[in-house]
Amino acid sequence: MKFKIAILGTGNVAWHLAPALEEAGHTLTEVYGRDLEKAASITGRLYTAEPKDDLDFSESEAEIFILAVNDQAISTLADEVILPEGSILVHTSGSVPLDVLGYSSASYTGIFYPLQTFSKDRTLDFVDVPFLLESDDQTTLQKLKKLAKSLSPQTYVVKSKDRKALHVAAVFASNFTNHMLRLSEEIMARQGLDYEMLKPLIIETISKSLEIGAKRAQTGPAIRSDFDTLEAHYQFLNYNEQVAEIYKLISQDIIDSY
Repeated sequence: MKFKIAILGTGNVAWHLAPALEEAGHTLTEVYGRDLEKAASITGRLYTAEPKDDLDFSESEAEIFILAVNDQAISTLADEVILPEGSILVHTSGSVPLDVLGYSSASYTGIFYPLQTFSKDRTLDFVDVPFLLESDDQTTLQKLKKLAKSLSPQTYVVKSKDRKALHVAAVFASNFTNHMLRLSEEIMARQGLDYEMLKPLIIETISKSLEIGAKRAQTGPAIRSDFDTLEAHYQFLNYNEQVAEIYKLISQDIIDSY
């Protein structure tokens, strides 16, 4: 089943999702953005979609309207967009519940959440991206399943309360992990050392964690209760009290956990 789809949003998710949907055989009708040039930057990568900077979609041929915007904008855009009869409105957020779409002009609502980190300068294969879906209407849910499966074999029906837990877990696994890597980069740069030296360790750590589980994969001075090393590291980091405190809190949590 192929769908006609409009996307509201011009961020990283829209940038990747729009061409992926078109490549899967769906028709993109419009891309909305408050900044028309940003909308045009996405439609320029598509065959038929038109850029749009107003929220009147009453004459649109699209059946599915995807809100690919930041969490704070979802409720406002959902309330303001004018949609045709029979339309399905979904958002792509991991943490915003389904009921925020309840006051929209859509006939049906749902969640179409791709569980992945998106950056415009990174190529992404949606075959490897899990999609988390939700709708109170079974017919709508079946359509969202077909849409998701046209992109990826990994599709899951997940209620809002469970999706929130999953999103929190994803923040730890992705966003916090990346922040730790940034701190590591800064420590190396401050000392004039080549960050390339750490890359094999990073790759092995992630690979091992995924293979045998994070609990079994844990190593380091904290799990060994090597307090002399922990104290030496803490003193070394005193040039930045905030980073030193992060080191102390995480080390203590590892000690407490094991």
